[in-house]
Amino acid sequence: MIVVFVLAAAAALAVLVLGHWYVWRRLVRDTTRGPGPARRAGTAVFVAGPLLMVTALVAERSGAPFWLQRTLAWPGFLWMALALYLLLAVVAGEALRPLLRRFLARRPAPGATAVPAPRTVPAQGPLPGTPEPPREPGRAREPEGTAGPGRTAPAPSRRLFVSRVVGGTAAAAAVGTVGQGTYGVLRGPRVKRVTVPLARLPRAAHGFRIAVVSDIHLGPVLGRSFAQRVVDTVNATQPDLIAVVGDLVDGSVKDLGPAAAPLAGLTARHGAYFVTGNHEYFSGAEQWVAEVRTLGLHPLQNARTELPHFDLAGVNDLQGESEGQGPDFGRALGDRDRARACVLLAHQPVQIHEAVRYGVDLQLSGHTHGGQLWPGNLVAAAANPTVAGLARYGDTQLYVSRGAGAWGPPTRVGAPSDVTVVELAATHA
Repeated sequence: MIVVFVLAAAAALAVLVLGHWYVWRRLVRDTTRGPGPARRAGTAVFVAGPLLMVTALVAERSGAPFWLQRTLAWPGFLWMALALYLLLAVVAGEALRPLLRRFLARRPAPGATAVPAPRTVPAQGPLPGTPEPPREPGRAREPEGTAGPGRTAPAPSRRLFVSRVVGGTAAAAAVGTVGQGTYGVLRGPRVKRVTVPLARLPRAAHGFRIAVVSDIHLGPVLGRSFAQRVVDTVNATQPDLIAVVGDLVDGSVKDLGPAAAPLAGLTARHGAYFVTGNHEYFSGAEQWVAEVRTLGLHPLQNARTELPHFDLAGVNDLQGESEGQGPDFGRALGDRDRARACVLLAHQPVQIHEAVRYGVDLQLSGHTHGGQLWPGNLVAAAANPTVAGLARYGDTQLYVSRGAGAWGPPTRVGAPSDVTVVELAATHA
């Protein structure tokens, strides 16, 4: 096991180093004439960026002092997103280079500014008896035919010009993408609405609204003000029930208790419920279960509650198995009345297969972030049965939220954050 870990770590380090070297080469070395202030500054950025990224990750995972985590998190995690899109943009730029070179080969060298030479007049000596005009002290006579105004000003080579155009475009695209994606997270999640028909739902529960909130990820970047923004968004939908389906925090109760305090303001007619996500087990799950209970949320730890018209159940996250607190579907669902509709809260979509076995009507999940940073959706699709949205597995439906926050970089690209209002519909209403 240790050998596998070491090999994986070595492979990750190699990818990190080679990726940064390649981008540095294209954006710094190829766009500068030689050693100088510009190249030194660019090199410093490409050394400091990955170092900050790695130290931010290590600080968060190792439980470093919270002030240190917050100091490292913004620059380190933003660099993580920026490095990804710099790499993608530079790779895309490789296709542009030969086209631009071919276009420029048909035109004068870029930047060359030839000044038209005056009409040449045959050189004549001084008239007899006329003294030669005095020259400036220390200035040698210019050879004939090399007058200054006719010479061409120095210009960058075509190769350097192409590198600067492609590199500048790549850098601008990456910075713009990360900036827009970060703004999208910090402004808070948008409300998404979906209707889910359930065959066993009685007509009395037709139109019942569940606000699904997942992956808030309060931590060194997203704090109390972000939590308040999420609470305000949820409450504005006036749901009948609120389901917080895991990955609420990235840190201890001691560090993040004040950040989570606004959750006490969540209001719904049938209350707010909570199940653990994998990140709770990195952050002290037992303490957080106790903390959310004090905030007025009802933890469902492999448990079920009977609402007036359907059952609501919740199971622990798979990560809990490392602490002997994994999901127990038998305990949560084994003795229920299967004539009643059942909604299950389970953080990871992969838990859908057990939900099907136990006759669940609808599973509500998060975990994937919808990929968070494109093309991360392709990676998420390889590890999850559904990345985002509504899908059907036999008689069980699965809804996966993209989540309200973000892990690592406070940035989303191609996977906007959401709070989803799931409206249950009786098929025979």
